[in-house]
Amino acid sequence: MRSEQEMYSVILETAKEDARIKAVYMNGSRTNENVPKDMFQDYDIVYVVEETGSFIADKEWIAVFGEILYMQYPDESPNYPSDKKNHYGYLMQFADGIRMDLTIQSVDYALQHIEDDRLCKILLDKDNILPEIEAAADCQYWVKKPTKEQYLAACNEFWWCTNNLAKGLWREEIPYVQDMANGIVRPELIRMLNWKVGILTDWSVSTGKSSKYLYRWLSEEEWKLLLSTYFDGNVDHAWKSVFDMCGLFGNAAQFVGRKLGWEYNEKEGKAARAFLEEVYQICRTIV
Repeated sequence: MRSEQEMYSVILETAKEDARIKAVYMNGSRTNENVPKDMFQDYDIVYVVEETGSFIADKEWIAVFGEILYMQYPDESPNYPSDKKNHYGYLMQFADGIRMDLTIQSVDYALQHIEDDRLCKILLDKDNILPEIEAAADCQYWVKKPTKEQYLAACNEFWWCTNNLAKGLWREEIPYVQDMANGIVRPELIRMLNWKVGILTDWSVSTGKSSKYLYRWLSEEEWKLLLSTYFDGNVDHAWKSVFDMCGLFGNAAQFVGRKLGWEYNEKEGKAARAFLEEVYQICRTIV
């Protein structure tokens, strides 16, 4: 696998030698000092170019970056909108294990959007066309304090949708249960845990993409409990995970409500939990 220095060298030398490329900037995890460095971090690179057309027409120009194992052209997908005149992407997985997400942007587009992401660092600016920007920082992604309405809505959504888990488990419809858990119920749990972390840190941290760094601020017991909510295709395992989610959510929601001065709807939580337990007992009786 090539070193970081080798990658920056080929990225910058390519830009310097191509008159069409006016500037280079980078965003993503490699600009975030709070993210631990490892060999699998992507290189999220943007080339600011005079025009995008010639780059798009010649698909071979990216060969300079290394042997491509496989790749994706997201702007060619029929499932997503694209604006090829202003930006175009090349997602490349190289044979040596490195991944680079390269985007070309028109000058006008770059000038309008370079500050959209605070995790941005200018690597090269041939003609001083880019504005001065603040040092890269992840403050844009810090956990944000909820409103009372957001808090109450999260509580209601979590508890209301547990009845879908109950009927799905009674029917032993694991694909449906997984969809409900992963798409609706657990996201509300994660949201509540993020708010707890926000309170503990005075709203000054990011828990990372998919909240993967929650373990830094949760207790060891809470983290293990959260991991236990990711169940397999076994119905009994799923029931245990659902009850673990309920316990973890209830404790976190009460903590958040208490700290922010809002009343947690304990009656709602107890009623939803009771319904789950009643259906669980029915399932055990049937077995």
